[in-house]
Amino acid sequence: MPKASEIKKHAAIEYNGRVMIVRDIERSVPQGRAGGSLYRMRMYDVVNGGKVDETFKAEEMLNFADLNRRPAVLSYVDGDEYVFMDEEDYTPYNINKESIAEQLLYIDENTKGLLVVVVEGSPVSIDLPSSVELVIEDTSPSIKGASASARTKPATMTTGLTIQVPEHISAGDKVKINTTEQKFMGRAD
Repeated sequence: MPKASEIKKHAAIEYNGRVMIVRDIERSVPQGRAGGSLYRMRMYDVVNGGKVDETFKAEEMLNFADLNRRPAVLSYVDGDEYVFMDEEDYTPYNINKESIAEQLLYIDENTKGLLVVVVEGSPVSIDLPSSVELVIEDTSPSIKGASASARTKPATMTTGLTIQVPEHISAGDKVKINTTEQKFMGRAD
């Protein structure tokens, strides 16, 4: 049983008899209190998608939920359902578009390293790899000789994600993007 201070984003915990995925954590240290830090967690119910905001003391004990993470790839889109295929046993996992809207900006049919989070046999969300490779769909023209400058410009990927890239990068280039910081890491190989 971990303490509240040991819980990380995207962890699954049991709370009030429900399995919740932690999407956001804010740590605060109240002034004038002899206590420790407080952790405000935004959690989403894996079954119905309901949102819960709760504050825990750092020493409070929480339970991890029973969940599996399975390696998968995006197979196809069926209306509002995204179908991911397990890379090991080819099990299809249908996930509603709303529950993974943030992650979809980093996913195309070539994305490697995806993990489908399965709780009690039902797919509930996607864990992204630390970096992904995407193709730039739209950006202003590259500037010759700009590779030495540190100036950036916005670039929109084929998935709709917009990030800042150096001026020497142009449309059609494949770039590597850090998924946690939403930042350009370099050209893809």
